[in-house]
Order: sequence, then structure tokens, then C-alpha cells
Amino acid sequence: QAPFVESGGGLVQPGESLRLSCASSPTILANLPMAWFRRAPGKQRELVARISHIGDTFYKDSVKDRFTISKVYANNTLFLQMNSLRPEDTATYYCNTPTEGYDWGQGTQVTVSS
Repeated sequence: QAPFVESGGGLVQPGESLRLSCASSPTILANLPMAWFRRAPGKQRELVARISHIGDTFYKDSVKDRFTISKVYANNTLFLQMNSLRPEDTATYYCNTPTEGYDWGQGTQVTVSS
């Protein structure tokens, strides 16, 4: 069973915002780097953002300055704040370690369309 439960997706218009959540175990969240991935229709899954166990972050070029990855240890939750959404951000979003070390969860669907 995948140790991640993603939520927060939805249908939004271009320019709007969403905040995705990934519930995980405290052991994973506190001790391992984490990442958000996405898979668009007909495309391979790609890494969107990652955060180290000490908080260093990395973003795919196309989401820099629009997306923010963060962790809240008290709630055992990883977040992805997505602003200024574009149609090309449409995908199913997943969380995992950057090395894809665990089974994938169900993901959460993000659709950006006018």
C-alpha cells in the first residue's frame, strides 16, 4: 500500500491557484527528501519540485516562481502551492521521494481550462 495520499486537485481557469496536499507518515516526511511529480495525458511522469529533509528546494524550470513546495511536520503533510496555473499544468499530480522509492498513490487531478 502506498504511503501517500494526495488531494486538493480540481478544475480551475488559467491564472488561478490550487494547493495540493500529500499526507504521509512522519518517518518519511521528517527523514527523507520529498517531491511532487506529474503525469500529463500521453506523457511520461516528470518531477515538478522537490524539497530536501532540511528544506532546500528545486523546481522544474516551467514552474519556477509559480509553484512552492513545503512541508508541515506537525500534520505530516507535504504541500504544493500552485499559482498562475496554465493549461500545460494539466496533469495528475503525485508525491513520492525524488528517487521514487515508494509505491505510487492515486494522485490528484489538476485541470486548467477556460
